[in-house]
Amino acid sequence: MDTFDTIDAVLASGSGADSRAYDEPSPGDGELLDHYSRTVSSVVLRAAPSVAAVHVKRPPPRRGAAREAWGSGSGFLFTPDGYLLTNSHVVHEARGIRVEFPGGREFEGAVMGDDPDSDIAVIRIGSQDLPYLALGESASLIPGQIAIAMGNPLGFQFTVTTGVVSALGRTLPARSGRMMHGVLQTDAALNPGNSGGPLLDSRGRVIGVNTAVIPGAQGLCFAVGIDVAKWVIGELFVHGRVRRAYLGVAGATEMLPRALVRAHGLSQRTAVRVTGVGAASPAERAGLKAGDRIVGLDGTVVKTIDDLQRLLDSSRLGKACPLRVLRGAEQLYLIATPHELTTGSRSPG
Repeated sequence: MDTFDTIDAVLASGSGADSRAYDEPSPGDGELLDHYSRTVSSVVLRAAPSVAAVHVKRPPPRRGAAREAWGSGSGFLFTPDGYLLTNSHVVHEARGIRVEFPGGREFEGAVMGDDPDSDIAVIRIGSQDLPYLALGESASLIPGQIAIAMGNPLGFQFTVTTGVVSALGRTLPARSGRMMHGVLQTDAALNPGNSGGPLLDSRGRVIGVNTAVIPGAQGLCFAVGIDVAKWVIGELFVHGRVRRAYLGVAGATEMLPRALVRAHGLSQRTAVRVTGVGAASPAERAGLKAGDRIVGLDGTVVKTIDDLQRLLDSSRLGKACPLRVLRGAEQLYLIATPHELTTGSRSPG
């Protein structure tokens, strides 16, 4: 089986209230606790050989510094032939990567693909027949499910924390400036160094890639949903990069006047107000102007700048997309053909 066959295979799971009085002890309480402990321990024992500490050599922290700096994070194998998932910010500007597994096994690693916009990266190590983690589905999750985080927080290697999936569908800013969508919120404790480690369900399947905490908050931790990560993996292996569509506008979410909502029969109360249009961009060629309000793209309602970013995926590259726009009190339909986002065209949409 070659690498692409392996990747294809990897990317292809009643309640009732107890009416007894509170002062009646439940004979099963101890057994339930033991069952929870056994579940977590079983997942950890199976997953641990696939979870790695990722040590990264970076450029000197300041000009004139004599030594390069080292940083660390986490990662995990998702194929048997040496591919690991981690965070983009873990391997950013890496000049060398050392991957360490439980028991002391170490490998030199190289970045195979990197997507700062989703904070996902893939590392390759030169080895075969390695234990790897199965990728689950984040779309099927519900709040309250068990979440098990593994990684290397603050240098304490191979640490386990547990909690639940607290919320689904969160949006966070990536270091690139774009918004990350499909983010999971969990109360499984994460700290610097957990970044890139797996968030697992009770069956040991990866449901997220641990990515962020909010400084000063308690129980507010986040992971990139594994469905997003699987899409990124596919793009990286097929194209060597993640392709996204670029429209060429800067904008912000804005409340719509009630009169406009009624006059045009809109189903939304907000839209994207255009604050700038890139020179020679698809938006400029379509006739979009600063001050316009975008309320729809390609037949889909646009309520927020996040909506606009999410819609500008690879499916709209080179496609003539109708833009539903309010210019003053007038409604217009403009045709824009987004092209591929490049490093030099970093705007919200």
